[in-house]
Amino acid sequence: MEGHTIRWFHAIFKHLPSEPRCKLCYNPFGGIGGKLVGMIGFTPSPKNPNVCRACCDRLPPGGAEIDIAVLFVDVRGSTKLAERMTATDYAELMNRFYLAATRVLVRHDAIIDKLIGDEVMALFIPGIAGKQYRSRAAQAATDLLAAFGYGSESDPWLDVGVGVHAGPAYVGNVGAEGMVDLTALGDAVNTASRLQSLAKGGDVVFGESVYAGIRDRHPDLPLQEVTVEGRTEPVSIRTLRLG
Repeated sequence: MEGHTIRWFHAIFKHLPSEPRCKLCYNPFGGIGGKLVGMIGFTPSPKNPNVCRACCDRLPPGGAEIDIAVLFVDVRGSTKLAERMTATDYAELMNRFYLAATRVLVRHDAIIDKLIGDEVMALFIPGIAGKQYRSRAAQAATDLLAAFGYGSESDPWLDVGVGVHAGPAYVGNVGAEGMVDLTALGDAVNTASRLQSLAKGGDVVFGESVYAGIRDRHPDLPLQEVTVEGRTEPVSIRTLRLG
């Protein structure tokens, strides 16, 4: 939603009760105010319930290039899991995976971009996650491992790996006419995906651009230079291993 439109909505919605509100346009989700604007589509978005559908899901085609952080979390060995399970049991496991991952990501104000088979893609956008969006992405990555049981006395209940990177990306509603979706495109997105593919079960592979966000908690992760598929320049990474 364009800046002047959001400011216009701010001027209107600030007079309507009540909390909680959309982080972008400030429309109320609760109380009488929430019921009134909900009738015209200003309801919480499934991509992040802290943002309304009008701001997140119903933007006109187009976007802008901004710096964001991108995170991918993927189930390791999902093909073997599916082979050993019934389709229904496998679907139930994937639903449990989606629920656990999205709960952590939304808590850190990520936008859930896609649920892709055995993978979740999330965006940390400054206007939603705040100025510390890179740090929040890094912290979300470590919290994801904990959500699946890594770092505890018991074995993890699902084997997952995480990749997170940051940089400029084109963010907006993209796609063919009638088939548009809010997403991000660019090298930062592709690199985050490649870093996730490097992660073993129980790993977070951080691009150096987001490592500062968890350096105080994990100060001694070694720096590596790696070459990833499809990219000519090497990438500086740090790997946290709890597996």
